[in-house]
Amino acid sequence: MDIRKKISAIIFDCDGVMFDSYQANIKYYNHILARFNLPPMREDDFDYVHMHPADKSVHHIFRGTPYGEEAQAYLLQTDYTPFIKDMIIEPDLKELLGLLKPHFGLAVATNRSHTIGDVIERHGIKDLFDIVVSSVDVKEPKPDPETIFKVLDFFGIGPEQALYVGDSQVDYETASAAGVPLIAYRNKALNADRHIENLMEIKEMLLAPSA
Repeated sequence: MDIRKKISAIIFDCDGVMFDSYQANIKYYNHILARFNLPPMREDDFDYVHMHPADKSVHHIFRGTPYGEEAQAYLLQTDYTPFIKDMIIEPDLKELLGLLKPHFGLAVATNRSHTIGDVIERHGIKDLFDIVVSSVDVKEPKPDPETIFKVLDFFGIGPEQALYVGDSQVDYETASAAGVPLIAYRNKALNADRHIENLMEIKEMLLAPSA
């Protein structure tokens, strides 16, 4: 079957797919550590905070310290907005969304919390999405499939009618649990249905003229 006739919605992860937020996240969590006079994160913590919700990330980086509860309280008071400037939008993302919008439902399913609204609004892509589901919109964040199920319910479609664009093992586990095909972005190690290195490959996959 022609995949273009089957797919109704494209779901995007945020960090690592729509934005290079690695440095922004590192600065954000190092800021929280510095509040308690603790050293910056170790390099082996970078991937964890990049993929998990803020509360779990703080729990992770404060493990073994006496500041866990205080750090969670400080997290709730800490504004991510100053760090948004360090997030780099992926090349061609806005153009791709504009091309897909007339043909498909567009969604975000992310472990980022309430900050996702500010992020996509500041980069001028908020109106291109039909629904955005963050970690604060579900009882169980990724890799639980609840974020994906909320998107599918919104569009009234089955998992086989959507594609999820992700870049991490958490995204693989989420898509697999939801039964949604995964497009792996710049991560050939993932057991995905498709692998891409450039977001515009999605356009070629879904919008290229039939032979």
